[in-house]
Amino acid sequence: MTESEARDDAVDVIQRELTAFARRARGRAAELHPELSLVAYSILDLVLERDGCQAADVAAQFLLDKSTVSRQVGALEQLGYLEREIDPANRRNHILRATPEGRAAARKAERTRRAAFTARFADWSDDDVRTLARLLVRYNQG
Repeated sequence: MTESEARDDAVDVIQRELTAFARRARGRAAELHPELSLVAYSILDLVLERDGCQAADVAAQFLLDKSTVSRQVGALEQLGYLEREIDPANRRNHILRATPEGRAAARKAERTRRAAFTARFADWSDDDVRTLARLLVRYNQG
């Protein structure tokens, strides 16, 4: 096998494994709320991470169209997890903020996610876990 073929095979494995990871993540989104999609779950995480943001920021971050973001934000609002505030810098815009219920739901989901990851890495060395973390950051920055 040539170096080029070996690299192509490795890229195929990476793609397959990241797809499997995404499928598991979609399934785990239901732990936050059974009717909450992975997109809505990710939006709540982003709003919390940034301590508020505009829907346009969400669309740009996840490469989503505005209608998708609008539907998902609406679902989060109906669940009581998000609310909109008028942006003091531009009163035509709204800032999305997590409600106390949204923060509590996200904390609960985070504990569940952390336990699942900890279990999956139980037989990994600390160096392997740090290496994976470093490589994932590098991949996502590319």
